[in-house]
Amino acid sequence: MSLVTAQPDIEPDRDDQPAVDCSVLIPVLNEESHIRRTAAAMLRQRFPGTLEFIFADGGSTDRTRQILEEMRREDPRIRIVDNPLRNVASGLNASLAGARGQWVARMDAHADFPRDYLALGVERLRRGDTRWVSGPAVPRGTNAVSRAVALALRTRLGRGGSRKWAIEAAGPGAEVELDSGVFAGIWEREVLLSYGGWDEHWPRNSDSELAGRFLGNGERLVCLPAMAAGYVPRGSIAGLFRQYLDYGDFRAKTARRHPHTLRRSHLLPPAVVIAIAASLIAPRRPRATARAGIAGYAALLVAAAARTYAETGEREAALIPLALAAMHLGHGAGFLRGAVRHGPPLAALARLRGAGEAPTGDGSPPVFNPSLA
Repeated sequence: MSLVTAQPDIEPDRDDQPAVDCSVLIPVLNEESHIRRTAAAMLRQRFPGTLEFIFADGGSTDRTRQILEEMRREDPRIRIVDNPLRNVASGLNASLAGARGQWVARMDAHADFPRDYLALGVERLRRGDTRWVSGPAVPRGTNAVSRAVALALRTRLGRGGSRKWAIEAAGPGAEVELDSGVFAGIWEREVLLSYGGWDEHWPRNSDSELAGRFLGNGERLVCLPAMAAGYVPRGSIAGLFRQYLDYGDFRAKTARRHPHTLRRSHLLPPAVVIAIAASLIAPRRPRATARAGIAGYAALLVAAAARTYAETGEREAALIPLALAAMHLGHGAGFLRGAVRHGPPLAALARLRGAGEAPTGDGSPPVFNPSLA
């Protein structure tokens, strides 16, 4: 199976262009309000070698492209390619197709990366025993709701069961081996090409799908706290719900293809959604049981808010129950929708029950995209 790949608008012959040490891949779409600031921050990376920054524009209708063109005239390290399919995965592949570096890094136009992000990642790759190095994504709110989301993500109910949340306890000089939940990363270009790049059937959760392929081959995914990147969470409850609805949808699809990526904690949000439905429409006895469960769940949300307020004194902690409910219900409804749209992840569920394990849930062979090679 090959991935659906956009035809990138890149320089016609990569071999005729001077080589660089590291290529940075950045999908963009209508980023006018902040692209100059975020791009300038990326250009300030401290790296002991040569860099190029490849922005894949998904047909922006604002001044994003114009601003990037202006910046390119000032800094020849900037390159711009077209991303006709307009999603993140296709933009990354369009950038990867024209990358000239031995190393490639993914950066997000909505995140603030530390100035040594590239240097730290490449240095860790050079040391061996891993072929994917990343940093954690740290939420930093700018309004009441986004600050509440940032606080909610620090709670146990917001973190889930991924190993990435052990990073805070690990300390700045340590590293954590991830089991999922990867944000961006740095790779050797040839390694990433051998895996076929990002699957463009995953407009959401494409990093996790790619991580599923790496983990399925026994790779180690290493996360360095020193590479932490800040980002601004959604600033409205409705936007947060829609975001997690999409996450849940493609989490189900990822679990179908890569059963080993599903954890028991991923099943809790759909269980809450099912319990809410049962509390409304189930027969009397199961309806009463479901209502008792929902009451207990609501009490946990309130307790998380109270605990956070006691620890931080932040007034936005009062919004934590709403933020957590939006994340859980969005993810849960999305997971159930994804199980219908893409097929239920039966092999993943069987694996969690201890009834078996399979490398893929839908019969798909390992994914490789020859057009990127």
